[in-house]
Amino acid sequence: ELAEILGEELELPRVQPKGSPNVEQEKARYNSVRKTGPESLRHFRRTYVQALKRHIVTGAYDALRPKVVPIREDARYRSWSNTSQPQANAAILYMMDVSGSMTDEQKQIVRTAAFWIDTWLKSQYQGIERRYIIHDAAAKEVDEQTFYHTRESGGTRISSAYRVCADLIERELPPSEWNIYCFQFSDGDNWGEDNVQALSLLKEKIVPACNLFCYGQVESPYGSGEFINALEGAFGEEHESVVLAEMENREAIFTAIRSFLGKGK
Repeated sequence: ELAEILGEELELPRVQPKGSPNVEQEKARYNSVRKTGPESLRHFRRTYVQALKRHIVTGAYDALRPKVVPIREDARYRSWSNTSQPQANAAILYMMDVSGSMTDEQKQIVRTAAFWIDTWLKSQYQGIERRYIIHDAAAKEVDEQTFYHTRESGGTRISSAYRVCADLIERELPPSEWNIYCFQFSDGDNWGEDNVQALSLLKEKIVPACNLFCYGQVESPYGSGEFINALEGAFGEEHESVVLAEMENREAIFTAIRSFLGKGK
């Protein structure tokens, strides 16, 4: 229901998974009948039909008094087989700057945005894999709890997060099998000399592998806010699979989500 409300309020289009779903899921299907099995799988209609046939063949059936009583030999049970079904899987990779310039308020904005992003994408895919990367001058993959509650005091090197992200995709999430969504949140502060390396990793490794790469820049009293300008210079404002949004405060969260997910990719 939350996803439906979100979709209606923000007028979000349905997601169209890219390519063919190559990930297969084993699923049990009841597609046959057999003479033995547990009572919980008794096929009552087939059991009745078998009993009726027996009554007719033996002459025990009375059309004026149509009473059919199944016996053990009449019992029929549902049987199943495992089949492989295509399943379009999605992986959401969250990246967040946890350097000293990111305050608790900025993290709350990120947490709220991520909740609604999860809510929408879960309604569009059967399987969702979520991975979390944090960084200051160095980056690492962490669990969800650590992602939202860690704060460091060091500087910022965005390329470190992109390198971990690219390695994760290459190692565990082949784009031929996964619909990949990357969401990065930062206050836009980055060591100036790192921009070239960060943009190179983004262009060559990450964006080509993703359905969407979304960058949300939260406003901070400490950050320079310059990185979004570097991204605009590299990708423009209307790139097919790169979406940029500024999130000045909590009121801007849903505007950013509409920008992120409004492409239906």
